[in-house]
Amino acid sequence: MHRLLETRSDIDRTKLAYLGSSWGAKNGAIIPAVEDRLGASVLVVGGLWEEELPEVDPINYVRRVNVPTLMLNGKYDKSIPYDFRVKPMYNLLGKDRDLKPGDTKDITVYDTDHFVPRDEFVKEANKWLDRHLGQVK
Repeated sequence: MHRLLETRSDIDRTKLAYLGSSWGAKNGAIIPAVEDRLGASVLVVGGLWEEELPEVDPINYVRRVNVPTLMLNGKYDKSIPYDFRVKPMYNLLGKDRDLKPGDTKDITVYDTDHFVPRDEFVKEANKWLDRHLGQVK
């Protein structure tokens, strides 16, 4: 895939980010830990899920995430409860890489369930990506 990106003049390969929502945000604890081409990450309604096989269990990767990561979550999400799934993921996020709350990792919690209002998601994600990858030209 990245070979295709190399041929495109409209893509800056040095400014790639991971964006995941729900199941994709769960994988945001894995992919940014093993993919060194990423410069930032935005995870929407994600958290640690039930225990899985060790080779695909996010708990074995989340500490190694080394890119600035923003989490956007709903306070009343029944499928990914804040206290049991979201907060532990945020606390472990980048722990081995020294990600700092508010600086290289942040979380915003909305008074919603398993969604984030679209206008808020777009605003916060763009602000985060502009801050860590530079503004789009």
